[in-house]
Amino acid sequence: MPARAAHRHPAAAAVPPAVDYASFVAGIRSDAIRQGLTADAVSRALDLSAPNMDVIARDRNQPEFRLTWAQYRSRVLTGRKIADGRAAFAAQRAVLEQQVLTRFDVAAGAVMGIWGLESGYGATMGKFAVVDALCTLTFEGRRAQFFHDELFHALAILNAGDITPERMLGSYAGAMGQPQFMPGAYLKYAVDIDGDGRRDIWHSIPDVFGSIASYLAGSGWVAGETWGQEITVPDSVPQSSLGRTQVRTLAEWMHMGISQPGGVPFAQPEAMGAVLRPDGPGGDAFMVYRNFAAIRRYNPSDYYALAVGLLGNAIT
Repeated sequence: MPARAAHRHPAAAAVPPAVDYASFVAGIRSDAIRQGLTADAVSRALDLSAPNMDVIARDRNQPEFRLTWAQYRSRVLTGRKIADGRAAFAAQRAVLEQQVLTRFDVAAGAVMGIWGLESGYGATMGKFAVVDALCTLTFEGRRAQFFHDELFHALAILNAGDITPERMLGSYAGAMGQPQFMPGAYLKYAVDIDGDGRRDIWHSIPDVFGSIASYLAGSGWVAGETWGQEITVPDSVPQSSLGRTQVRTLAEWMHMGISQPGGVPFAQPEAMGAVLRPDGPGGDAFMVYRNFAAIRRYNPSDYYALAVGLLGNAIT
């Protein structure tokens, strides 16, 4: 997930004794049975005796910082990240283009950019058992309803047999597999592309690509359009006239002195776009279109969506 503003949570009281947690998990197990979630995998996943203190520590001690866009870009869009992405794209291009993009008409670059940012092209998926993490976060209570719902989504996935508890790994907050889907997003968007009867976003590259593409398609991706482009904006253009919600025709933007790099006019003056200048006058500037919003549905951060688009462009 992108580095962006987070809030440090004050230290909370010590976690209640394990016996209280055992009672809590017993209640979860009873609710699961009432919902028909009775597979052996569900029972194994709920064989928990104490909250995961590493999960609690990470949840309570999220760093409090905000990077500028320039800092974020330099950290995320490194030469190594781009080179690794190009190698991964070369290795998996046939899978992406022949098995996935024939079904979902989205851009290869957007899929590759998300894959790269979320898991380093599958290298870092997280090592937490998802049900353990979600049980702990539900019990902790800071966002109990959200994590309770995601917990039962995770149990439904196990009940369906898509993955075993031992292989259902993710982040401390329950984001799973190479695309880092929360369980609810998995149930809505994950797809079985390789035809083995399971939606395996942990180990199957076709399913990983297909699930990311499914998410983008379901989020309003418009086929044949780009997400955005780098542009030139005069410093005299006030920051208050820019931002995602300030949509104008490219002709209107050109009237304000905005152009493609080198002063080149836009080819489609009737098209609609918004201008982002994250660091203000003198910093990078971008024209973003409808597909930018589809990327933001994946992670609601301008920095993240810009990085996905730029990384995808550099890779593909």
